[in-house]
Amino acid sequence: MSKRPTIHDLADAAGVSIATVDRVLNKRSKVRESTSQRVLLAAEDIGYHASGLLKRRVRESKPVKRLSILLQRSNDEFYEGLGMTICSACSQETQFQFETKIVFMDEVTPEYITKQVIKEGKHADGIALVALDDHTLNRHIEQLVERGIPVFTILSPLSTNTCTGHIGVDNRKAGRTAAWAISRLTTTLGKIGILLGSHRYLNQDIAEISFISYFREIQHNFHLLPPLTNLDDENLAYQATKELLAKHQDLTAIYSAGGGVKGIIRALKEDKKDQKITLICNELTSYTRLALSDNTIDMIIATPVQKLAYRLSDLFAEAFSSKKHQTIAPVKLSVELHVAENL
Repeated sequence: MSKRPTIHDLADAAGVSIATVDRVLNKRSKVRESTSQRVLLAAEDIGYHASGLLKRRVRESKPVKRLSILLQRSNDEFYEGLGMTICSACSQETQFQFETKIVFMDEVTPEYITKQVIKEGKHADGIALVALDDHTLNRHIEQLVERGIPVFTILSPLSTNTCTGHIGVDNRKAGRTAAWAISRLTTTLGKIGILLGSHRYLNQDIAEISFISYFREIQHNFHLLPPLTNLDDENLAYQATKELLAKHQDLTAIYSAGGGVKGIIRALKEDKKDQKITLICNELTSYTRLALSDNTIDMIIATPVQKLAYRLSDLFAEAFSSKKHQTIAPVKLSVELHVAENL
């Protein structure tokens, strides 16, 4: 049976003195973060018996920062998954101890979101949020940043230029990718419907504009219908899709630049027309995966949730490490494309 690693073995493996290992284990005096991490990694590598205690000690030595992450719709599978992934990513931050609070906003009016931002700003050290663009909300965010509280927008940017930063997919590429897919997957010429939550979600607004611009640039015989808004609500999306199907017998494709996809899927499944409607939508969830498998959806343009979560954690660490407020360049992630054959 192999000999149990000793504190001497750990010191040798980490390249530090026994006294340094003792300081990390027993919190006798402050040790540099990089040194503590090296000791912890060495302990896990050699199977040192107190590696669990070391992990707690290293975590306890980090500055504590309280994060409030404001997401939408607590009953939405995508946002539930995003919240859990952000919590997991923030728990693994090496420079700070992040205490992460997820706040779901079932009411998505500017007034309600502003109230939540004000409320969380009273105790949070940093805030990230998904929100529609609104001048009152933007003003309160600017005030938080002026107080030294970093604020990051997720998925959809805001028009204020004082946010600490933004992280989301490249919405111009997302919209053009949807247009490219429809132009190739739709075999019957006709009308194309466009659905989005609201033009005040700037990510959806950019995606819709880019979708339209693609068709302007190519020779085509499709007719793009005026966009319909559904506030990312399942029932409103259902009604909007039913309206498209009833008014336009030659409807051949739908691009959903926002949420409410459950309602769109339900309306298409109820439709008795023989003609196949090409559907491009956002985010891979259990219900969009099933609709992709049964050919209701043709392609899903998805946010790389794990990459977004870990990059957001890094952005908060970068903001807290800075001695003065600075705006961090927007992070644009490449979308993930899903079709039935690559599930």
